Amino acid sequence: MEMCDRLEWMFGMREEFIQSLNNKVPGSYPECPVEISEKENQQLIREMTLRGVEELFEALQHLKNWKTHRPDVSGEFDREEFLEEFVDSLNYFLSVLIMVGVDDKELFKAYVDKHNKILKRLS
Repeated sequence: MEMCDRLEWMFGMREEFIQSLNNKVPGSYPECPVEISEKENQQLIREMTLRGVEELFEALQHLKNWKTHRPDVSGEFDREEFLEEFVDSLNYFLSVLIMVGVDDKELFKAYVDKHNKILKRLS
């Protein structure tokens, strides 16, 4: 698989999941893209985004030695668990993007644009 296709592939897998879940549990996800100006859809997007944030917090719980004022608590780090929680978070964020009608190309362009903007700040 080409590197350029990976983001497209990730969006496709998430869309496949959304469709599969809707087939198994009708109404789990709305028809995408949602009309983002509607209050109930904004509430749904907010809820899905917060679920992604919760998953990020679960990933952060695997970091044990981040407090500078405390001696080393543990040298243990479960990279696999950390990454799994991070992927869970990413899945929620991908779902949100799909629900609002953002595709891999638009996300990539926005990412590049923001990257360039950040680089300009450094110069």
